[in-house]
Amino acid sequence: MARMPSAQRRRQLTEAAIRAMARDGVPKTTTRSIAAEAGVSLSVFHYCFDSKQALVESVITTLTDHSVSVVKDALRPRATLEETVRAGFQAYWDHVRAHPDEHMLTYELTQYALREPGFEQLARRQYELYGDAYTELIEELGARMDLRLRVPVSVLARYLAAMTDGLTLNYLVLGDTGAWTDVLDTVTAHVAGLVTADAP
Repeated sequence: MARMPSAQRRRQLTEAAIRAMARDGVPKTTTRSIAAEAGVSLSVFHYCFDSKQALVESVITTLTDHSVSVVKDALRPRATLEETVRAGFQAYWDHVRAHPDEHMLTYELTQYALREPGFEQLARRQYELYGDAYTELIEELGARMDLRLRVPVSVLARYLAAMTDGLTLNYLVLGDTGAWTDVLDTVTAHVAGLVTADAP
């Protein structure tokens, strides 16, 4: 087995854990099954992660990064504020539709962390990451487009996190009913109404 830097090995094991958890469920996924999924020995796993809590936190962070990275790539200034915001939501939504198992896993991780003694702080960390990600996106876009918010950044970030969380779960339960374009347009109009762009 080729030697690999520890950070790269952790990423490999985290992605293997995501695949295993999405396939088998969080409670049924063991360190042994993750090591097998990654094609490494169990000792390599324990070298990279000293506890299951550390692994779960890495999985939560990585899943958040998966979603945030596609939104960041799409969230470049366009002709209007509405078009810019809509592009960000569309990128996120395309990711949900392309990777429903990953998004389903985020909800399972929340429930698992809340129910498993000693893991409760990971559920809180998960939702703090969502808020942090939205805060960063809002501040970056605000700087690029010279935006002024009608509400504090922290309020808008938490609102966006709660709103996308609810929409995602709604989609995973109901499926693609054909109404999502109108839903995203409505959300875009509402969010854009909380922001104003200074005239150039």
